[in-house]
Amino acid sequence: MSTTADTTSQAGPREWLGLAVLALPTLLLSIDVSVLHLAVPHISEGLNPSAAQMLWIIDIYGFLIAGFLVTMGTLGDRIGRRKLLLIGAAAFGLASLGAVFADGPAALIAARAAMGIAGATLMPSTLALIINMFSDARQRGVAIAVWVTMFSVGIALGPVVGGAMLEYFWWGSVFLLGVPIMGVLLVAGPILLPEYRDEEAGRLDLTSVALSLATILPVIYGLKEIANDVVGPVPLAAIAVGLVVGVLFVRRQRTLESPLLDLGLFGNSTFRTALVTLLLSMLVAGGTYLTVTQYLQLVGGLSPMKAGLYLLPAAFALIVTAVVSPMAASRIRPAYVVAVGLAVSGVGHVMLSLADSSSGIAQVVTGFAFVYAGGGPLIALGTDIVVGSAQPEQAGSAAALSETSTELGMALGVALLGSLGAAVYRGGVDVPAGVAASADDTLAGAVEAAQGLSSDVATVLLDSAREAFTDGMNVIGGIGAFVALASAVLVAVVIKIPATGAGEDSDGSEGPADGVVPAVSVEG
Repeated sequence: MSTTADTTSQAGPREWLGLAVLALPTLLLSIDVSVLHLAVPHISEGLNPSAAQMLWIIDIYGFLIAGFLVTMGTLGDRIGRRKLLLIGAAAFGLASLGAVFADGPAALIAARAAMGIAGATLMPSTLALIINMFSDARQRGVAIAVWVTMFSVGIALGPVVGGAMLEYFWWGSVFLLGVPIMGVLLVAGPILLPEYRDEEAGRLDLTSVALSLATILPVIYGLKEIANDVVGPVPLAAIAVGLVVGVLFVRRQRTLESPLLDLGLFGNSTFRTALVTLLLSMLVAGGTYLTVTQYLQLVGGLSPMKAGLYLLPAAFALIVTAVVSPMAASRIRPAYVVAVGLAVSGVGHVMLSLADSSSGIAQVVTGFAFVYAGGGPLIALGTDIVVGSAQPEQAGSAAALSETSTELGMALGVALLGSLGAAVYRGGVDVPAGVAASADDTLAGAVEAAQGLSSDVATVLLDSAREAFTDGMNVIGGIGAFVALASAVLVAVVIKIPATGAGEDSDGSEGPADGVVPAVSVEG
């Protein structure tokens, strides 16, 4: 049957069990990110990709998620959130199998691209379903906190589970994790999740979909190539094309009755600030995580399992601060909670910027724990601030944009900061004559090349390569510190939402999570 969503009813056991099902895609996607970064040295050894191919293996997934998130959010309004979620789950499972059996860099890039498109259906669908299932503001706040915490749990589990699998199996085994998790979602989803669709949604504008992709992908490609020290007509032309298409995309959205992207959201300063902060913070987090995981294995000499265990303090720090932050925000302005967290994260980045290649493991692990501890408040409260700062009828678009900024930020961080770190490495490494060219490309290449050299030459090469890689990490740490501290000031000054226990918000609503999408069809 079909009814109108009740904005005052309390959620029952079915909704809370449904939340457990919705947590599965979040858990999987966060595990997938952490596992993949840990597997980079093993993929390099198994498939021998170039530096550019390795970056595409890592970030094509995030790029396509970011590119398709708004589209999939709009599509879910039309065909049903649950239906889209289940279609995406099936596609993600199949694409994961493709990654497991990839026999070369191109095949793995293609499988990761398919996983990205499928993954774009998962995050906006889960968040939109949570917003609709939990119409009570307080219950919805708890549900979103649980959803966010599962992301943190995935980050904690990823290094341990992935490290164990890499210790005893081949690199492709890490992609098998997606198959059973998606299988559970496909079985339990139709039973526990109701269907929601917007009966008043307009048609999906395919031209806008094409324009959005033609904006994001060429710009990212051009920036990646420039960061890889390839400044030429092709990268510059790609960026120019992306920017021109972006202008056309914005102009088209202003003329459509049912736009793919509601530009009116950006007129709200709280929304803009929270969204930009999420984007920049995730950008720094993506590049930092990639660098630290490689440092522990290739500079610190740790096995995948040990590297995973060394990452646990950071993951647990993120879980603790993500759980505590909503409670703190009931007494202190959420912006202040987020700002303090960003300042703590900045301290961690400073520690990474000062680490060295010979005795820096303890400092790197501690600094990374500070980075993640400081990011917990933003992850826990950022989505609520973004969604709550929008009008009720804009909640769906706001949720999709929140996920887009997060995924695009992670992808940009891997692409830009990963490429910047690689450029610093290439500028600092001293490769002896006659050594394979791959040693001048990546630290993993230098480690592999050193295996066929005499001990003296290998020592010289590895010392130089590890120092050059650490120099790159230092640069990324310095950039992260600046971004974190500047964002802390921006958030504290601009965002005026009061503590959630202080009564009404500045817009007169009861709390930051009060945006419920209206006119939604509910099918039990």
